[in-house]
Amino acid sequence: MSADSRLKELGGSGLAQVDEPAFSGLAERHRRELHVHCYRMLGSFQDAEDTVQETFLRAWRRRETFEGRSTFRAWLYRIATNACLDLLAERRPEPATGGEVLWLQPYPDRLLDELPADNADEPETVALARETIELAYLVAVQHLAPRPRAVLILRDVLGWPAKDVAELLGDSVNSVNSALQRARAGLREHLPAERQEWTGGEEDTRTRELVRRYTDASVATDIDRLAVLLRDDVRCSMPPTPGLYVGRDAVLNDWVESGFEGMQHLRAVPTSANRQPAVAFYQWRESAGAYLPLTIDVLRIADGVITEIVTFHDDQFPRLGLPERLPADDTE
Repeated sequence: MSADSRLKELGGSGLAQVDEPAFSGLAERHRRELHVHCYRMLGSFQDAEDTVQETFLRAWRRRETFEGRSTFRAWLYRIATNACLDLLAERRPEPATGGEVLWLQPYPDRLLDELPADNADEPETVALARETIELAYLVAVQHLAPRPRAVLILRDVLGWPAKDVAELLGDSVNSVNSALQRARAGLREHLPAERQEWTGGEEDTRTRELVRRYTDASVATDIDRLAVLLRDDVRCSMPPTPGLYVGRDAVLNDWVESGFEGMQHLRAVPTSANRQPAVAFYQWRESAGAYLPLTIDVLRIADGVITEIVTFHDDQFPRLGLPERLPADDTE
């Protein structure tokens, strides 16, 4: 039985009759989709986690205000959106110069697989869900002011009517429509012109081969082999470390200057995040007698080349379900 069916059974007083364990059971069914919604708003996995907890707390405390005019799910989305806006008003800095988003964190594909499968057989719906969770989209959205950002996500990602968005934000429908147009224009300024060539399916043979070549060249720390895999205008960043490098020469020079060519004893594990191919790198540590986490490269691929690399630190390995260490091989 759905949460809304359960509430209808209870009659007009709805949530007021529900005890805390039962309420938690109703709310928990929506945790993953609310988490993804907050992640789109905030760009940070951890901030989204905290905001969902705040959402459930607010919902429990305000349960008497649920009048059943909307679904329970929509009511939770309203609370979650306002919780995100409150957090952004309190502590979110502006993106750094050059378009960096230093608080960006990856979202594990294995958790995205938990999302409800509504309309999963509609190609347009599947494509929208995939494209709006990619890192490029997340970064572009973070450049929008909080309220236009909320309008964009509610209208274009969730498909809410303008009237419902206006009610949530306390604005007029005209104001919401105007904010949506501005947000779309702002989004286009920061989004890549092309879609990435990756769906994760078996048809991605060409992309898998490119990722394999990138992985092998990286483990070998071979700059020349890596260079031919990168597009001229490739972008590279490593949040939360400041620094956005644009262009093949700038990226390669940064790698050389950081001592990449001198790194030894690397191993790699293929993974994925944000519906993008990724590679987790480990380095041999004699003191541990094992290969320990180093970095994760999340790749964006278009036109048969790598167009963007977002590198995350070793603290993200557990989140992606990666091993905490790899055993020694015969060469160690």
